[in-house]
Amino acid sequence: MLNLDEFTLYLVLNSTEIFIDGDNLTKNIINHLSRLNKFVFNIRSVIYALYESCLPLKEQIQQTFINFINKPIITCIDYFPKNKKGHCHMYSYPYTMTYYRNITNNFPDGLFKYVREISLFDERPFEHKFFIRIASAFPYLKILSVNNWTAQKYKQCQKSKDDNQDFSIVNYYIEQHLIFCQLSSSTTSNT
Repeated sequence: MLNLDEFTLYLVLNSTEIFIDGDNLTKNIINHLSRLNKFVFNIRSVIYALYESCLPLKEQIQQTFINFINKPIITCIDYFPKNKKGHCHMYSYPYTMTYYRNITNNFPDGLFKYVREISLFDERPFEHKFFIRIASAFPYLKILSVNNWTAQKYKQCQKSKDDNQDFSIVNYYIEQHLIFCQLSSSTTSNT
């Protein structure tokens, strides 16, 4: 492994203490790969934290990547008070994976032209503007799954003259997908 020129890492780590950051990657991986020219990664760390104040700030994590000069590094930190969990997602950009898991309302935007499958997860509701951002960020999306039990606060539909609701194509696609999921769920629970 010491002679690798390129290395792609996908890692999900459940810990009780710290998030993985640039210092961890440098110390435990990069320093051991002296010929490494290309390092692509997608890392999600989960820690159990009683309070949001126990988590490091996004800027603190981002600062640990100051010596990563070849590619931009994107960092996103979320705290979920119901589960008392903190999630830190870091990846090299441009994002080259075909999937992007557990996108939250804290999604940092960007263009993800390789991604075909995404999953959305949050304790807070996904609003209309969020789905517009998702549609812009993932132009080649084929599979969408949503895990959210909180209803939207701001419904974005208008009544037309003939009493039909006018939706943009994004809303129509998502609404149809959710209706299909709801129907599938009802059918499954009745059997």
